[in-house]
Amino acid sequence: MSQIYSDAIFLIETDKIHPNPYQPRREFDELALRSLADSIRQYGILQALVVTRKEVEKPDGGIGVEYELIAGERRLRAAKLAGLHQVPAQVRSGEETDLMKLELAIIENIQREDLNPVDRARAFEKLSKEFGFKHAEIGKKVGKSREYVSNTLRILMLPQTMLDALAEGKITEGHTRPLMMLIDRPQEQETLFKEIMFKKLNVREAEGIARKIAFERARKLVDPELVDMEDRLKESLGTRVRIDAREEGGKITIDFFSKDDLASLLDLIKYGAASRGDIEPKIEDVPPPTEEEKVEMSEGSKEAMESDDQDLYSVTHFTV
Repeated sequence: MSQIYSDAIFLIETDKIHPNPYQPRREFDELALRSLADSIRQYGILQALVVTRKEVEKPDGGIGVEYELIAGERRLRAAKLAGLHQVPAQVRSGEETDLMKLELAIIENIQREDLNPVDRARAFEKLSKEFGFKHAEIGKKVGKSREYVSNTLRILMLPQTMLDALAEGKITEGHTRPLMMLIDRPQEQETLFKEIMFKKLNVREAEGIARKIAFERARKLVDPELVDMEDRLKESLGTRVRIDAREEGGKITIDFFSKDDLASLLDLIKYGAASRGDIEPKIEDVPPPTEEEKVEMSEGSKEAMESDDQDLYSVTHFTV
């Protein structure tokens, strides 16, 4: 009987098929799904889904049958969009283990290159942490090298904002290499990420910036006071600041991303310094008094003069 289940293809009602809890893929392109749904309406489902069969007890005491998806969630979603009530599926015999469900789902997606880099990395992480697979073993199962698996897993060390941009296709997997070069410099890493996003840097340009930052950092390690000043400026201005010291003097380079960003930086420098007393306000910066203020000033002056006259003739100023 199990051999019949393994080899046969059945038509199964879509509402009886539950998603695979170990499905590594989290993002499904809505436009691509609709395109696949149109194809399914015209040609049908060309490759059967893979499911496991499970008997469940009904509330009335009877026995019902449910199915859990192992592979083919994209086809199942598109079939529902196309209005299909049944889909062809191969029923795997026996109780499939959680590991088998995850393995099959990962392999199917990777072979089809349907997984984005972040979902792929999380799938590898699950195989490693939950099932104890070594990187070489994961690579063997998915037809990739150990180095490929290790480098993919390193992506998860990036901040969530960068992972979101990678999953949404706003940056490429190649951009993660220069970002990873600055993993121990979060401020520099965030600034480089913004440059990639706003300036549309390609991978080579981003790598050039990352290498330059690493080189400058190594050169400045001989002068910790200079590094401290640079860090304080970065923290105050919220952007990358480079101090290039020379035998006499030097220069400071401050990065900005737009005109508004530049205006904000100028305000920070101007008013930040003024609040510390480093910059004296210019006379022309002080607005002239209004007529009402002139009257108040005049009355205040009279009161001050009267008070001075009274003090002048006070007995406290006379001695006997």
